[in-house]
Amino acid sequence: MSAAWLWLRLDLRARVRSLLVLALLVAITTGVVLTAVAGSRRGATVVDRLIADTKPATIAVVPNQAHFDWGPVAEIDGVEALSRFSLGDYVVDGVPFEGQQFPFDREAMHTIETPVVLEGRLADPDRDDEAVVTHAFEGSYGKGIGDTVTIRLYTPEQMDLLREEAAEGLEPDGSVIESTIVGVVRSPWFSDYGDTERGTFIPSAGLFEQHQEELSGAQGLGFTNAIVRLGAGADGVPEFRERLAEVTGRKDIDLFHLADDAAHVRDVTGFEADALLAFAAAAGIAALFLVGQSIVRYVAGSTADLEVLRSVGMRPRALRAMAAVGPTLAAVIGGVLGVLGAHLASGRFPIGTGAPLEPAPGRRVDLPVLIGGFVLVVSLTLGGALLASWLAGRAYVRFTTGRPSRVAGIAGRVGAPVPIAIGSRFALERGSGTQSVPVLPAIVGSIVGVMGIVGALTFADGIDDATHNPERFGSYAEMDTFLGFNGEDFFPADDVIAALAAVDGVAAVNDNRSGVVQAAGADVPTFSYDPIGKPPIVVIEGALPSTAGEIVLAPKTADRIGVDIGERFEVVGAAASKEVLVTGFAFVPEGPHNEYDDGAWLTGEGSDQIVGGFKFHFLDITLDDGADVAAMSKRIDTEVGPAIGMEGATDIATPRVPPGRIKELTQLERLPLYLAAFLGILAVTAVGHAVATAVRRRRRDLAVLRSIGLTRWQSRSIALWQAVVLALVGVVFGVPLGMALGRSLWRSVADSTPVLHVTPLALLALILIAPIAVALAMLLAAWPSQRVASMRVGQVLRTE
Repeated sequence: MSAAWLWLRLDLRARVRSLLVLALLVAITTGVVLTAVAGSRRGATVVDRLIADTKPATIAVVPNQAHFDWGPVAEIDGVEALSRFSLGDYVVDGVPFEGQQFPFDREAMHTIETPVVLEGRLADPDRDDEAVVTHAFEGSYGKGIGDTVTIRLYTPEQMDLLREEAAEGLEPDGSVIESTIVGVVRSPWFSDYGDTERGTFIPSAGLFEQHQEELSGAQGLGFTNAIVRLGAGADGVPEFRERLAEVTGRKDIDLFHLADDAAHVRDVTGFEADALLAFAAAAGIAALFLVGQSIVRYVAGSTADLEVLRSVGMRPRALRAMAAVGPTLAAVIGGVLGVLGAHLASGRFPIGTGAPLEPAPGRRVDLPVLIGGFVLVVSLTLGGALLASWLAGRAYVRFTTGRPSRVAGIAGRVGAPVPIAIGSRFALERGSGTQSVPVLPAIVGSIVGVMGIVGALTFADGIDDATHNPERFGSYAEMDTFLGFNGEDFFPADDVIAALAAVDGVAAVNDNRSGVVQAAGADVPTFSYDPIGKPPIVVIEGALPSTAGEIVLAPKTADRIGVDIGERFEVVGAAASKEVLVTGFAFVPEGPHNEYDDGAWLTGEGSDQIVGGFKFHFLDITLDDGADVAAMSKRIDTEVGPAIGMEGATDIATPRVPPGRIKELTQLERLPLYLAAFLGILAVTAVGHAVATAVRRRRRDLAVLRSIGLTRWQSRSIALWQAVVLALVGVVFGVPLGMALGRSLWRSVADSTPVLHVTPLALLALILIAPIAVALAMLLAAWPSQRVASMRVGQVLRTE
């Protein structure tokens, strides 16, 4: 045993650099894989963890009515909590905050949407000079906990003007409050998700209690809405809707299904989590190649040296165990460093959509992942080292013959040049015994690498097309004009429509009166199709409505109601009930109370008959192809203002705001690109290792060929052709597989988002992938080919 211990000490001392490199490889790969797995688990659960901690609202009830009586609503069976919120205008440190939501009563943050306090405390509802903010506010505005901001309110008379859209550039002349930021909070309602990514300033409920007229107006034109938590959750919404209509006498009150929104966010974070797992898998595979090859080389050298200990009675099993000691020790050290690195990196997760929803941001110890990952790394290293030692010990008595390659055989039979024929055999034939080369891993790695790169770029092309073309989300109009609210227009509608349609460069104007109807227990936002010209509304299937008895549904609404094209169902509006025929599926305008996949199109006549009035009145303006939006805005001000008696008015028509889900798709684009990068590393590692190994293990064959006339240039070309063949195999099989993978993935994301599907084609990637792959392969073969060319033939033949 003393001889074995002495040898082990000498071996570890002699190979300390190799062991340090191996430990570093283990640390890097372990850290990357565990970081991705832990980040995936954290992102996949972020929505559920935030919901569990914050008593979130189920729905938002939005009547948009002044002096609305919330008492009967709060008494509806199944309502666990209700909190009113108001929409107000004020200025904070010179920054206008228009249409901001802030607590109207003391229930918010106490019985409903009780936020996670990331720092500090909640604002005192008895005071008007305290506020809380969301996490992004400090980065956007430079003010955080403990800082004081100046809130300037409008006078009641100014607020009336603002409510009537009759004020522009108005400076607030009301109360001035020095408010202190006392906390940073987060809940599903009070978060930085979506349109609030710059951060939200949330005054105390005491601000409204003490300055109600300045926030509502002298005439009481302001209104309050409410968030409601139902005991039955989303399942209780249909019954609540029926009771709401009974106690209020209104059937047109909008409900925001916050539980549905949470489900959508859960789907997005789930996709991001799956992408991280795929990233971890790719990194793990790359680690098997990188670390596995280092282990095999180390063990092979140790096993050969250990043969001398047989003379002192060392058993083969003990020899194998001793050969595995070094790699296992490196794995323990590298595993510890990798676990530490994964813990330090955990503060960067979750990523993308889940980041502004994380209830406990910062570093997190995921014990199952960290401990399990450490044990797995050490076990795999020990098992791999023992197996490599066993194989190395048997190599001298057991030889296997690789199957010849048909492709390489054809190259030889058709009279291909010697470097091509031999290089093809080196690339595609494993060889025999101690001259065997890891051909299969190289081929698989090359194919998977090209497939991953092409697939990721194809998927990224689909995202790029969607995010740069808002019409994929149904945004058919470049501009719009806000004409009226709650059944009252600010200007004569017919005059404005006629004036807009007459402007040179305007292709179409749709008179869009939005409301809400009920169908199958669901709320359906409606929009009127009443155009001058032909606006390019995005129809997914079927046709737009042409009569008052026809309707076109957005995909989310069609799924909720459970109807298909050609079917009839009853809709109940404020004016009448009517059976309508579904003529198609289409996206709708994204409005204040809906997203583009939720709603329905009615004809102008149908909207008048069923809905009656309108909640919001917009004019959707489609411009001629190539028209400049900024220039058209000025032209509309110049020509339409005088026509409607508002000469000198500005911003009569404003650019349409892009759909909010564009940001979600943009965040999804990066993960597949990271995955492609790792798969590319896998391919480079596999091909490079195969070429280097072939040159080393088949040097006897190469020396024999050199001795019978093979030139230095020809011998150099063998390694180059071996690498080129591996690259071409990857391109031939990886490109079609990658295109199919990328398109399938994009189809899945497009259907679930949803977005109008356009088959992606990463044309630049398809053109460049083959020459880049070949060039990279030749670069990898540069050093091995130089070794072949500089080989000392006589010395090799004497050694062999």
